[in-house]
Amino acid sequence: MSRSTPSNLSWWKKTTVYQIYPRSFKDTTGNGIGDIPGIISKLDYLLNLGVETIWLSPFFSSPQADHGYDVSDYRSIASEYGTMNDCEKLIQETHNREMYVVFDLVLNHTSEKHPWFIESRSSKDNPKRDWYIWRDGIKSEGKKPPNNWKAIVGGSGWHYDKQTDQWYWAQFLPFQPDLNYRNPEVRQEMFDTVRFWLEKGVDGFRLDIINTIFEDQDFRNNPFAWKYFPSEEDDKSFFQNKIHTMNHPDNFEFVKELRSVADEYSDPERFLVGEITASLDILKKYCGEQKNETETNGLHLTFQFQSLNVALDAIHLHKLIGRYEQFFPEPYTPTLVFSNHDQMRRITKLGNDINKAKLNATLQFTARGVPFIYYGEEIGMSNHRLSLNTSQDPIGQKFSWIPQPLVKLLTRNGSFSLNRDNCRTPMQWTPSPNAGFCSDHLEPWLPISPGHETINVESEESDPTSLLNCYKALLQLRKKIPALHSGSLFLSPRFLLGNCLSYQRTHNEQSVQIWLNFSNKPFQTSVAQEKFALLYSTFPDSNPLRDSNLYLESYQGVILEIFQ
Repeated sequence: MSRSTPSNLSWWKKTTVYQIYPRSFKDTTGNGIGDIPGIISKLDYLLNLGVETIWLSPFFSSPQADHGYDVSDYRSIASEYGTMNDCEKLIQETHNREMYVVFDLVLNHTSEKHPWFIESRSSKDNPKRDWYIWRDGIKSEGKKPPNNWKAIVGGSGWHYDKQTDQWYWAQFLPFQPDLNYRNPEVRQEMFDTVRFWLEKGVDGFRLDIINTIFEDQDFRNNPFAWKYFPSEEDDKSFFQNKIHTMNHPDNFEFVKELRSVADEYSDPERFLVGEITASLDILKKYCGEQKNETETNGLHLTFQFQSLNVALDAIHLHKLIGRYEQFFPEPYTPTLVFSNHDQMRRITKLGNDINKAKLNATLQFTARGVPFIYYGEEIGMSNHRLSLNTSQDPIGQKFSWIPQPLVKLLTRNGSFSLNRDNCRTPMQWTPSPNAGFCSDHLEPWLPISPGHETINVESEESDPTSLLNCYKALLQLRKKIPALHSGSLFLSPRFLLGNCLSYQRTHNEQSVQIWLNFSNKPFQTSVAQEKFALLYSTFPDSNPLRDSNLYLESYQGVILEIFQ
């Protein structure tokens, strides 16, 4: 399948995004917690890596019960991470390197410690009461929840407040009450918060669980569903079809309003990417309708989490890319994401196989879409195995009663995480005891992952065959070759190639062809050798083009330039 691609794509359609979990990136203040000055100190590393955009998980003021996703002040900085001056310096230093910076914005809920909620729960007639979602209970004396709505993490999302004898709604955890966006004052305040950061030069926002902003206005019960755990395509979970609490129709209009706020700032253009669990057709609806050849009127991007647990084989990846092309043709743009702060790291799912990780990276940086890298992915950081009993993650604490054998059973395929600490361990910069994240005499906020003595930036920079240098080479090539960051995509028929995947990217007169062998056996096919030149191979010392044939070793990927 082939799609024409405009030559004047916006910067965010061509970029590569690197997610930083600030608490785990680099400590400069000696408290074992990463901070904003630490991020600034590593900007040149990110520039040399080849990424153009950094996305920062929240560092706004917060009690840190959910490590920043429980905000107590949207317009100030948590003291453990730095100051507003540090934040402004980070924005400026990022721009000085001709890079972009995206903040994580939690619009759905605040912390229970936010002054708004403290006011709201103080009395039924407080002016802030309607800033959150309060309801009377049912049954005898109202001591049962207002309806059957479940939270994303399981259990009732309703929480009883004895002081005012009502229940408040929390889509996520009990200490994160949902804001009421049916109140115009709330909407205006949060839009002004977006403007506050855009005025400071922030280039866009990653929008946390943006598909949960609105609930059913009549508070009807969600219907029953035969499904316990959610999936990337389907938000049914805990035996409930969440039609009244997730992906409500009013959300689609809300994101258009939010887009209009972002569009008030155009030099440079700002962009919005939504965290949404849904099928591809619903994800596309969040991007809005097509305005012209290059624009839609909703979110600029949504995360397609269908890639998180996709098998590394030609059948599944051919289907995945084909569906992305079907649902997200220009001016829509897919995203390419394999890990994040809530998920098992991709290399762990690949059995910690470096060759498979290189193949996965080659796919991520050459298929059509915006790639998102999770910090440490470029060096092969794997999941730690940390006990639920010592979890700092509130999800882990919630499920700490589950016996360890059952935890292993529930999480064996990587599609469900009970302890997000496992993928949030400190960045591994050096072979030293604390991996260069903090001084060796300190205790980092989470333990350093095993194997950091060899899996670290310092060790891999000097190894030409390392995963880090694979990432660097691919990212530099992606920048250099318009076909890779702006080209249309033609997907070769899968049945012709066995367990090998091939596709072509074309921009104007330039074409490149990508070949990925997902088999544990070599692959061979005939090619017109004089029409191709090798641009990149995951095996640098191999010679895949010879005797009018293309030879690929097991788990080898190559990028070929096509001469007209």
